[in-house]
Amino acid sequence: MKTHAVPTGRARSIALISLFLASFMELLDATIVNVALPQIETSLGAQNAELQWMVASYTLALAIGLITGSRLGDIYGRKKIFITGLVVFTLASVLCGMAMNPEMLIASRALQGFASAAMIPQVLSSLQVMYKPAERAGAMAGFSALAGVAAVSGPIVGAILTDANIFGWGWRTIFFVNVPVGIFAVICAIRFVPESVAPKRHKLDIPGVVVLAVGMFAILYPLTMGREEGWPLWTWLCLGAGILVLVGFVVLQHREEKNGGEPLVKVSLFKNRSFAAGIALMFLFFIPMNGFFLIQTLFLQLGLGYSILTAGLTMIPFSVMVPILAGLSAAILAKKIGRVVLQLGPLVLAAGFVVLIFTVQAAGGDVTPWHLIAGLALSGAGFGMVVAPVGIFVLSEVPTHSAGSASGLFNTTSQLSGALGVAIVGTLFFDNLTRSTATSKAAVFVDGFTSTMWIMAAGLVLAAIAASFLPRWASEAELPAGDEVLADA
Repeated sequence: MKTHAVPTGRARSIALISLFLASFMELLDATIVNVALPQIETSLGAQNAELQWMVASYTLALAIGLITGSRLGDIYGRKKIFITGLVVFTLASVLCGMAMNPEMLIASRALQGFASAAMIPQVLSSLQVMYKPAERAGAMAGFSALAGVAAVSGPIVGAILTDANIFGWGWRTIFFVNVPVGIFAVICAIRFVPESVAPKRHKLDIPGVVVLAVGMFAILYPLTMGREEGWPLWTWLCLGAGILVLVGFVVLQHREEKNGGEPLVKVSLFKNRSFAAGIALMFLFFIPMNGFFLIQTLFLQLGLGYSILTAGLTMIPFSVMVPILAGLSAAILAKKIGRVVLQLGPLVLAAGFVVLIFTVQAAGGDVTPWHLIAGLALSGAGFGMVVAPVGIFVLSEVPTHSAGSASGLFNTTSQLSGALGVAIVGTLFFDNLTRSTATSKAAVFVDGFTSTMWIMAAGLVLAAIAASFLPRWASEAELPAGDEVLADA
């Protein structure tokens, strides 16, 4: 295989722009749709469960495909898989914008998720190829900063684009805007991103992917649809079957690992107490967090009658506090107080939720954005305290030879918990709306919102407890990236 030099100077900068644009679009599209859901509901005649699937289908597809996407890049070339994922993501964005019914939008969002699973694992791998170890800090800092901005700016950007109503597209603009960005990123990638493969070719665990997908879908589908269907027998049977399939998945993965194969998930990792506690923390933290992003925008627009732009701008206090506390936590607090930062973060977020609960209840149906500033700022601070340092603590005691598998499972967990959060919290929220005995629409939404927020706050307290099982201090040793093989594109 013929090798070639790593790009430098202007060529490397353009390659970096391509990688960053792809990452930005993926992170933005995870949350950008939330703020437009009420308009989509009216435009497409969507039901509540379909609104949940418009969010969950993306994160579920991304979670299921992440590890496979990484291995495809290792085997066939990171550049090839990155460009393929980027092209499919761009085309899927067109399909999302052209959706004529809820089913088409849900399917197109799932296609976006699978495309993201192909392109995102290649970004960090390509950065390791493009930059020498001594140079990676700057590139990784830029990547982390961009990721933080994208993750919290989705509702604001989505609100601005939808409200602008460019060419009369309304909510469709949030998807069509990906097209010129995607085309530019593809052109830059073709010319400047270097091709590389892993020195060790990993095997694809396609049966594992299929079993995991079937099991997760069998659980998420009845969780999402059960309330609207009145929880008939089939929903409980489907849930039970999904649990059995996931148990079978664990058994198969354990058998594959025991026989010396390359399973999708290394079950032996969970023998490490800190890693198991970290995965539990991830679920307990991100399920309520992703659920909050969903119900907050529905509460503001459908319950309080906020315009889409007002609802998006209301989240500014949250969005401002996330990067501030993320930076402080990673650079200072994690080194000064260790895992305590991950114990405090969920509690601060829970406190923010409680402040929002009492604020909304005190104001009744007359809640202004000014009322919500304190609760949202506190919630953003708690979120930022966790998202930046959580990875180094969860992976701190993982053996070096298992670092790749653990990192893949860590990323997959964050996406799976997002899909579960939308399904579980969304179902609780809509169920609480129907249970409310209030007479006005605003009061009904206040009841539904506050009741759900109490449950989410309780989940965050459990997350803080799980964090107490993490190592007291995170290892600062950088995990080796491994040798990379450059190849002609």
